[in-house]
Amino acid sequence: MCRERRSAAPNERERERERERERERESSLSPLRLKADRSSRQLLGATQSLGRGRNPAEMSQSGSQETVEASDGNSSQRTLPSPPIGNRVTVVLGAQWGDEGKGKVVDLLAQDADMVCRCQGGNNAGHTVVVDSVEYDFHLLPSGIINPKVTAFIGNGVVIHLPGLFEEAEKNKGKGKGDVCPLSPSSAVFDFHQAVDGVQEQQRQEQAGKNLGTTKKGIGPVYSAKAARSGLRICDLLADFTQFSERSVPCNSGKNVDKVLIEEQCCDGFLTTENNIGYVKIHNTATLRILFENGNHYLGTYPFVTSSNCTVGGVCTGLGMPPQNVGEVYGVVKAYTTRVGIGAFPSEQSNEIGELLQNRGKEIGVTTGRKRRCGWLDLVLIKYAHMINGFTALALTKLDILDVFSEIKVGLAYKVDGEIIPHFPANQEVLQRVEVQYETLPGWKSDTSAARSFAELPENAQQYVRFVEEHVGVPVKWIGVGKSRESMIQLF
Repeated sequence: MCRERRSAAPNERERERERERERERESSLSPLRLKADRSSRQLLGATQSLGRGRNPAEMSQSGSQETVEASDGNSSQRTLPSPPIGNRVTVVLGAQWGDEGKGKVVDLLAQDADMVCRCQGGNNAGHTVVVDSVEYDFHLLPSGIINPKVTAFIGNGVVIHLPGLFEEAEKNKGKGKGDVCPLSPSSAVFDFHQAVDGVQEQQRQEQAGKNLGTTKKGIGPVYSAKAARSGLRICDLLADFTQFSERSVPCNSGKNVDKVLIEEQCCDGFLTTENNIGYVKIHNTATLRILFENGNHYLGTYPFVTSSNCTVGGVCTGLGMPPQNVGEVYGVVKAYTTRVGIGAFPSEQSNEIGELLQNRGKEIGVTTGRKRRCGWLDLVLIKYAHMINGFTALALTKLDILDVFSEIKVGLAYKVDGEIIPHFPANQEVLQRVEVQYETLPGWKSDTSAARSFAELPENAQQYVRFVEEHVGVPVKWIGVGKSRESMIQLF
């Protein structure tokens, strides 16, 4: 017993010396740093107590541990199982200023999908897909509905103009066989919102001499109403119609809404009013293959931007999908760059090169009919989009449009006031002043539209693809050399 007391004494003295050193160290820290230091050590201690004797991989697979104190005062460890992750969904995003060919990539992937979902935007977006020489134009409907086996969901992040949706559904009814389900929390766009959108554009032009170049589809006003908590949703329309009609009168200029007509069109076999089944299917069936399609492109220069979340985060907020369920994120990149409307465009070619790109690429907006501005591929933009969204692979589209050029330029960096800047500038005025630093690559001057494998492409076209991969740091999985589904070359 005496030996035990003697051996314990040095341990106690050592602990006291450690406590004294800790007090001295803490006295030298500022209050803010002391608080941060203590929080950090508490977190470290908690992590060590949870993971003691186990590696991170084991913890992620079997769950975490907590200490449970029994009624007799003894404590024991129990394992809390980690919740199942569920579906790993695939996401398709436009990596430039739009019109990259997202619809074609979605159509390709939808052939093996069970569900295709739109999660943001409205009918301001436009996608064109060609299958078996039949051209499809989509604005609200997901492009993947061409696959007769898929169910298409329109998420709560989408704003829906019902007359436009019904018209588009009827137009494509004989072409696509899939069902469409607009989820009930989606916000409704009325003709009133579109009228306000047009008036606001006119006022901007009169007051500042510059408008935003909106599509006048009411997208900005309806998202504003949603943020102000004064908007109406599809679930309001399908619930107590008396309350809905009372709320909708001031927003709809006194026009009556025919609920019977709406329900008839919704239940016509193409659309369904049983909205909540979408969430049940998406979250409770681990074996389903789910494809997410963003309606709009990622890039914009404020204030010349759309009003919804166009990043991979829009998948989470626009359809209630947890971040851990996001799997592959495919960025769609056109082999050159285009932009519709107003806003800075560093690599724009306002010359015969831009005109040639416009004519060969038939660069006219699906929604507005406006000609698109054209320029060289700008990898500063692509790297910025990758930084935000974390692309796992790229789809490089419309490579065949470059077939006629003997030399092709690619933007690699920006200079402002003679200095290279290491980032994509957020300020519109700064972006308008940048000087693009190009690298000139040799063209291939031969037709690529018949190529169906990477090996069949000309050597210089292959080098162009590899150049993009090396500078962005993301592999190219598909190369588009034409309009049809068959013209998408898959590399891996």
